[in-house]
Amino acid sequence: MSLRIGNIATSLPITYNPYVAATGKTEAAEDSGVIKNAGASTVKSAGRKSSPAQCQTCAERKYQDGSNEGDVSFKAPTHISPGAAGSLVRFHEQQHVANAYAKEASGNAKVLQASVRIMTAVCPECGRTYVSGGETSTRIQYTNESNPYQKARKKADADLLPGINFDAAV
Repeated sequence: MSLRIGNIATSLPITYNPYVAATGKTEAAEDSGVIKNAGASTVKSAGRKSSPAQCQTCAERKYQDGSNEGDVSFKAPTHISPGAAGSLVRFHEQQHVANAYAKEASGNAKVLQASVRIMTAVCPECGRTYVSGGETSTRIQYTNESNPYQKARKKADADLLPGINFDAAV
């Protein structure tokens, strides 16, 4: 078969693929399976169970937020394609940073530090490096009136202080 693109002619080999012949779908990889991750390589690395395109682990990987902030994404387990995970995880972590600065804007707090760490891992099935998650670290200084932890600490200290200097004379 010959394909002509403009003035350039290319020759494409015609091969028989039993998966395509049986199902009519062209999404089969060369050797043994269905493409589960579109756009990924179909080349299987040495020592790996599958290629990135056929990787079941990458196809089923889900991300979920573990924080107590209700207005950020990924509260429910959500699948993200390995190619899009980096930008979506960075966006998610930026939502946490934005929440910290929103607390500062309310006038009751000051953001002392905010940083984001993006973590990567290697898929054990296909060997692809992917973004495995992120972590936002913030240090916020609250005014004494608005910090519920400071109020609880003052109450606990007040309960301890009355008997701290007890001196009994015999």
